[in-house]
This record gives sequence, structure tokens and C-alpha cells, in this order.
Amino acid sequence: MKAINAIRMGGVDVLPLVEGGKGVSVSNGASCGAWAASGGVGTFSAVNADTYDASGRPIPQVYHGKTRRERHEELVRYAIDGAITQAKKAWEMAGGKGRIHANILWEMGGAERVARGMLDGAKGLIHGITCGAGMPYRLADIARDYGVHYYPIVSSARAFNALWKRAYSKTREWLGGVVYEDPWLAGGHNGLSNSEDPRKPEAPYARVLKLRQQMREFGLDDTPIIMAGGVWWLEEWEDWIDNPELGPVAFQFGTRPLVTRESPISDAWKQRLMTLKKGDVLLQPFSPTGFYSSAVRNEFLQELEERNERQVAFTAEPIGEHLAEYGVGPRKRIVYVTPHDLARINHWEAEGFTEAMRTPDNTLIFVVPEKAREIVKDQVDCMGCLSQCRFSNWSQHEPDFSNGKKADPRSFCIQKTLQDVAHDGAMEHNLMFAGHNAYRFGSDPFYSNGFVPTVKQLVERILTGR
Repeated sequence: MKAINAIRMGGVDVLPLVEGGKGVSVSNGASCGAWAASGGVGTFSAVNADTYDASGRPIPQVYHGKTRRERHEELVRYAIDGAITQAKKAWEMAGGKGRIHANILWEMGGAERVARGMLDGAKGLIHGITCGAGMPYRLADIARDYGVHYYPIVSSARAFNALWKRAYSKTREWLGGVVYEDPWLAGGHNGLSNSEDPRKPEAPYARVLKLRQQMREFGLDDTPIIMAGGVWWLEEWEDWIDNPELGPVAFQFGTRPLVTRESPISDAWKQRLMTLKKGDVLLQPFSPTGFYSSAVRNEFLQELEERNERQVAFTAEPIGEHLAEYGVGPRKRIVYVTPHDLARINHWEAEGFTEAMRTPDNTLIFVVPEKAREIVKDQVDCMGCLSQCRFSNWSQHEPDFSNGKKADPRSFCIQKTLQDVAHDGAMEHNLMFAGHNAYRFGSDPFYSNGFVPTVKQLVERILTGR
């Protein structure tokens, strides 16, 4: 196994080991600070991060606003305060070692306001901003204004090309590195384009080489590429290390740091990860962001799959094969479906799925009454946690804060479920993001007998290659 030597990143020498920035309260100041103290790059999530009371307990994010706009302002305030809290914790734990990065999602609600508010309130504590989930053109401007490095997350050379030509070429001195996030292997939201098949994964080497070739055209030969997604044992990536064709490469670990003592997730969640089998993580299309995302197969995802399968197209007037009448809602407003679909509807209703809910695509889905009430309540309670949300039809970019479409009951409130699972909520009934290699917890001898390492022990283990 080749030696893992420090590389230049963000103006300093650090171990080429990066903690991936998971979402709501799943990578925090404690895990980030411990990773940085071990000589690598720690990353805390600045996505609606926790603040704490005098006893150190997370303060629930409760919304009092009567309108979505009012609740959105509360959410932004919570996010800024939480990010500052986590930055201070990370700085304290790191003791001046390594690097501290904050992870934001460009498509989260108020992303730029949160980033600037965080950097205003945590001056000198944050060395870099990692950002994906969208095309973060303005990320470079934020980094320049606050004198920190920026690390865009991309899944293709084409995406980086667009970012560079439109924005990043003007602030090249603050580009600390480029994160290549494998869209078929990484956990959380993934950057699959319309031309890529979610069922046909592509090997990362050729895609990362193409990214490096694109970066070299822009004079970025020495800017590190951070490989994210599918990294477990570094001996499996030995041909990437000190490879002149790829240039400087660092490796990002998103899923493995979940099972550490500093990780803020519950012990039950950590134990659940250790029981996963290959195939227990699903790349699925249900996110209200419109992106594919990877999460643990559980009852939450099963219900979404089944909900979307109980779906039929309808027309407002009898057209073509849509000749069978069906009454929707309490007033039984007539729409037209095919005779075949009417038979399916009758079968679903006999099983208890009696509530028909309209989607923006002129289809109906069928759910039990309790689920219909839950969906409607979650849509009404929207606090604008995304820049735009297909589930609730919120959009922060429009004057009326609506995307102009019907709210889509085929999706879910992502803020609600991520807050719940991060704060000891039921694991079967919430979204649990994970990378596709999470099943390896169960076979890696490092975790035998349920061993949960410290971050320091994990980093030391990673440096051995195995």
C-alpha cells in the first residue's frame, strides 16, 4: 500500500482525507472538529443545524409563523444560528489542526443568506465551503467576499465546465478543490443528468479523468479533486494515489464517519447500519428536490414506492380510451380514466386506499385516508426549506412563493423527516440517507462485535489502507 501523504488544499498541507458533509444534524461540529484534529478536513452540515440549550440538548426547531413566508424567515434564522453554533464547536475541538469546512446545499431555502450569515457570525472559524445540490454559481462570490476557499460538488466534467465559464474563472484563487460525487455510489442527493441512466452505473475513473482534463484546460493542474462516493478501503484506490494522470486526489468519507463515537446519530441508527446487506440502499426518485437520492430501504421508502405505483392517468373530458367515469373527492367531481385503470382503482379502494389525490401531471394516486391527511398537513405546514419544492409547490424565487404547479403528493416533506430521524425518530418511518457501500459495515473486521471507533481511530485505520 502506498503511503498516504499530505496534499496542498486550501493553502495548507492536510491529509487527503475529507469528512463528507451529511445533511440535517448528521455531521456536526463534534464530528467535524474530531476529523480536523486528526489532520484531515472535517465538514459540518450547515443545513438547518442544531443549537443547544444550557444543558446541551438540541433546541427543537418549532415554527410559529402563520404563512409560509413567515416560517421561511424563521427557518433561515434557525439555520444561521445553528451553523454558527456548529462552527464554534468544530473550531474548539480541532484545536487549530486540519481544516474545517461547512457544507451547504445550493437548493436549500435561503442558501446564500444562510452562508453569508454563518460566515458573518463565525469569522475566522471556517476555512472552506462545500456546496452541491444544484449549480452554485454564486458560491465563488461568497467565498471571495469572506476570504474562504470554495469546493463545488459536481458529478461530471460538463457541470464543472459550466460553473467555471460562467462564474469560477473570475475567482480562481479561492477554488480550493473540486468534489467529484459519484451519482451511483454516494449517499444523499445525487447529480444524475437526464442523459444518465440511474440503472447503469459508470466507473468513476474515466469520469474523474475527464474532469481533470477539463480542469487542466483551465490551468487547474494542481487543484485537488476530491473523490466522493464508494470509498471504503484506500487499498482499493491505490492506483489513484500519486497518479500523474489524475493529479492530486483526496478521498471523501461520508458514510463511514456515521459509525463513530462523535457521530451525533443515535446508537440505534449506528447499529442499523451495521446490519445492512448489499442492495439495502436504494437510488430513488422521490425527493421533493427533483434529484435522485440514495437512502436505506425501509418502510418509509417502501410506502413511497407503493404510493407511486397506485397511480393512473385521467382526463377532464372523455378522450380516446379514457371513457370510464370516476368521481374524485367529497364532491365526486367526474374525471375519465381507462376501463382497465377503473378496475385497478376498484381493487385499491377495496384494500382501503380510498383517497384519490391529484398530481401536477394529471394523474391520481391512491392512499389511505390517514396518509392523505398527513400529506395535506405537511404541505400546509411548509416552511420553505428548499429553494423550490415539488411536494408543497413552494418557490422562493417567485413573487407569490409558488412554483405555479399543483403540490405533488407523490413526494414528501424532507425537512420533517430529516429532522425527525436525526433526533431519534423512528428509523423505519423516516428517510435515512446512506452511501451504497454502507453494507460493508457488516463485513469489515474493523467493526467486528459491534465496535464503534472514535474519529481518530477511524482515520488511523483508513491510513493503513484497510
